[in-house]
Amino acid sequence: MCQGFSRDKRLLDAEQFKAVFDAPDSRANGRDVLLLARKNGLQAPRLGLVIGKKSVKLAVQRNRLKRLIRTAFRLNQSALAGLDIVVLARKGLAEQGNDEFTRQLESLWQRLLRKFK
Repeated sequence: MCQGFSRDKRLLDAEQFKAVFDAPDSRANGRDVLLLARKNGLQAPRLGLVIGKKSVKLAVQRNRLKRLIRTAFRLNQSALAGLDIVVLARKGLAEQGNDEFTRQLESLWQRLLRKFK
């Protein structure tokens, strides 16, 4: 499987996000982040990011978090096949360091996978 993050691996429009928000098959709560997941019936997983200004004030911080999430998703996408995943940021997420946040994401991916196995 290609490790890229092309358009077919992203949730792009409001309908796709709404489907996950309205009826998530699973959720994983982290300290400052929430993951919602739903089966999509496709071979590839898709990722949507919700990191608003209200949660993370500085654009530099929002971009850093998005980059870390996309990287963690790319590295785990073979295990996450067939899922639509939305990552929601909460206040306080920007204060986490890169290593701490990456470890938290890894544990959340694993928690989601356990719920779908």
